[in-house]
Amino acid sequence: MTHRSYAIRNVKVFDGESAIDASTVTVSDGVITDVGNGSPPAEATVVDGAGGTLLPGLIDAHVHPDDDGLAQAVRFGVTTVVEMGGAPRSQEDRARIAGDDRLADIRSAGLPLTAVCGHPNELFVPMEKLIGPDGGHHPEAAPMPGLANPDELPAFIAQRVREGSDFIKLLAEEGTVLNAPGLPELGEDVFAAAVREAHGHGKLVVAHALTYDATVAMLRAGADGLAHLFLDRAPTDEIVEAIARAGVFVIPCLVLNRSITGTTGEDLAADSRVSSRLSEEWLRALRSSFSTYPEGDYRFSRQTVQALYRAGVLIIAGTDAARAEEKHGGLAQGASLHHELQLLVEAGLSNVEALRAATSHPARVFGLEDRGVIRRGARADLLLVDGDPTGVISDTLATRAVWRRGAMTTPLATA
Repeated sequence: MTHRSYAIRNVKVFDGESAIDASTVTVSDGVITDVGNGSPPAEATVVDGAGGTLLPGLIDAHVHPDDDGLAQAVRFGVTTVVEMGGAPRSQEDRARIAGDDRLADIRSAGLPLTAVCGHPNELFVPMEKLIGPDGGHHPEAAPMPGLANPDELPAFIAQRVREGSDFIKLLAEEGTVLNAPGLPELGEDVFAAAVREAHGHGKLVVAHALTYDATVAMLRAGADGLAHLFLDRAPTDEIVEAIARAGVFVIPCLVLNRSITGTTGEDLAADSRVSSRLSEEWLRALRSSFSTYPEGDYRFSRQTVQALYRAGVLIIAGTDAARAEEKHGGLAQGASLHHELQLLVEAGLSNVEALRAATSHPARVFGLEDRGVIRRGARADLLLVDGDPTGVISDTLATRAVWRRGAMTTPLATA
């Protein structure tokens, strides 16, 4: 769609918070100019929504993508992603992505704070190359640098800020649930100091913690949000109360926890609305799993989300999807966010709250004030689907059209 002005008519509208009394959304030059039931401007091209539902473009709040993944995300209506750590992205690279409507827009943590030879290096290099038989570390083998000296922490945070990191990511991971026990970790005092430094620069802090004990430590350190949900124990009243009292947001990544405990994404791959849009490489990855902690019980994760939701904790949708690799399988960029919404509903969230978790909630938390909502003045990142996801959550997969900055990125499907 290249028209400068158009109106999407005959739709139900979920505006990022709720279903509203509106059937027409008008867009001009990439911005939403009107939401209501009136007639569109005479100069506007009319797009017939055929009774479907118009939603804000979805936001995946936890990914590690390459350009292929960013393109695939858009095909599934995910128009913005939050990169939870990776190589620093230059201003030129960010501008390139921001200006390419075929790719999901991106916000990034840049390099996360980890120990020398710590997570996620074990995902790329065998443990025996990182840590010798005598317990010694081999930083020359680690592709991702770690903090060797706590005195260098202020400089580390300052460098991330200079590089343009949108927030700071902390990695508390000793390896048990990733089949890499004994991973080096930074001390809780270092993480607490990192939070103070980041907050001094006005930066949000998001913490990786996949175990109960690591979660407690990150709460004590003062992180603003948790990028994962612990999966080594059932929830307790104490941990639920601690998370609620801390006022942090939680990105459960249920699709990841299922994969870590050995469940593949075959059920998602079996949906023709998914398989028809994935390459064979991505389908092989989706049908695989991490399976690094098969003794774990995914039901714990579902119970934890239900308890946190009931306690009023802000739940945000994310997947931890990365690249099409079978060893890190069970996930697929774009598609798995829809799966996450289904799993959140299974865990007790209402359909509306699950949709908020992928639209207005992450937009607010990550300072994306121009998106995640359908309202006048907002960026025209939009997803049109058949059906009504406020009633049937899997209808988010019934894609008819996707717009990024007002540009239609997919052909309008026939209803």
